[in-house]
Amino acid sequence: MSRPGEGVEGSPDHPQPPRPGPIPAAETGCVGEVDLRARAYAAVADVVDPEIPVLTIADLGVLRDVAVEDGQVRVTITPTYSGCPAMNMIAVEIGLALDRAGIPDAAIRTVLHPAWTTEWMSEAGRAKLLAYGVAPPARGGGRRALFGEEVVACPQCGSADTERLAEFGSTSCKALWRCRACREPFDYFRCH
Repeated sequence: MSRPGEGVEGSPDHPQPPRPGPIPAAETGCVGEVDLRARAYAAVADVVDPEIPVLTIADLGVLRDVAVEDGQVRVTITPTYSGCPAMNMIAVEIGLALDRAGIPDAAIRTVLHPAWTTEWMSEAGRAKLLAYGVAPPARGGGRRALFGEEVVACPQCGSADTERLAEFGSTSCKALWRCRACREPFDYFRCH
């Protein structure tokens, strides 16, 4: 498993973040650290995005790593875009979640490289967005969007007869669209 700063698994076009998961005790050197890491991951994985409260930071792929180094929990997160105003609140909520789990004094680090991409969003997260009324990002849709070939289905009625009204919607990571069939406006989680 890659550690922050050692590179990331995945293709150059769509790097995949290291996914927190079980670490063999031989790799950590201590079974107690494995348990601490598992408790910490369970605590922070359920932290929600304050701008889209149906998504957790694990759903979004913002949660990059949970590690234990010298007995201290270290959580690494990546914003959906640099300057995302939600990241400060997410860091506070991570700290509070760890405190509630009995894990004080954790280090929370924000990394910008590699840049977050919608490819890191889980399938469960995409389904939650759709159920919430936000059109999820298309897989590999970034290049199509550059050339105006983007097709976004309406999350209300499913019609592909839609139009973009504004590049930015209720938050900077979403665009405002409207369905021509049912005439409902909706947010589209932009590909990047």
